[in-house]
Amino acid sequence: MRNICFVTGNQNKIIEVEKLIKNFKLISTKDLNFYDEILETENTIKGNAFLKSSFIYNKFNINCFSDDSGLFINALGGDPGVRSARYASEISDKEKNINLVLKNLKGEKDRSAAFKTCICLIIDGKTNYFEGSVKGVITSKRLGSRGFGYDPIFVPEGHDRSFAEMSLEDKNKISHRSIATKKLINFLNQK
Repeated sequence: MRNICFVTGNQNKIIEVEKLIKNFKLISTKDLNFYDEILETENTIKGNAFLKSSFIYNKFNINCFSDDSGLFINALGGDPGVRSARYASEISDKEKNINLVLKNLKGEKDRSAAFKTCICLIIDGKTNYFEGSVKGVITSKRLGSRGFGYDPIFVPEGHDRSFAEMSLEDKNKISHRSIATKKLINFLNQK
C-alpha cells in the first residue's frame, strides 16, 4: 500500500478521510516530522491549496494533498473569501471573524453566500484539483454551537438550520468540504 500525505494540522480531518481511502495509507505532516506552518500567501483558495501540496511534495518527494476553503459573501464583494480564517486580524479568531461579517452585513438585504473548498492533489508528479461549493445565506445572529469557523451564521440553501445546528454527520452529507473530498476519494480509490 502506498503512502499519501494529507497536508493539514487538523487531526479530525485526517481521521475522517482515512476511513474513506482504500488504496493508500494516509499519513500526516507530523508523520514526516514536519511541524512548520506553510503560509497561505496566494490570492485564491486554489492557489493556497497548491502552495501547501507543492511545498510538501517537493520537500519530501511524497504524494500528497491539501485543501483550502473560504466563505464568499456576495454583498461584501466576495469577502472574506481567501482570507476567511484571518478576516478580522492576522491571528485566526472565529468570534472576531463572525462579528466583523455581521457588522459589515448590517442593513444588507442580499445575504447570499457560498462556502467553497479546493483540494490540490499531487500524485506521481501530476497535479489534480477537486472542488466543492455550497450556496446559502448569512444569518443576522449566531445559531447553534456545533462546527467551527462561520458555521453558526451560514444556512445552506434548501435547509432551515445553520451548519452549527446540524450534527457533524448531517453537515458532512452536504458541505463544500465533503463534496470536494468525495471527488478526491473517488479518484484515489481508482488508482
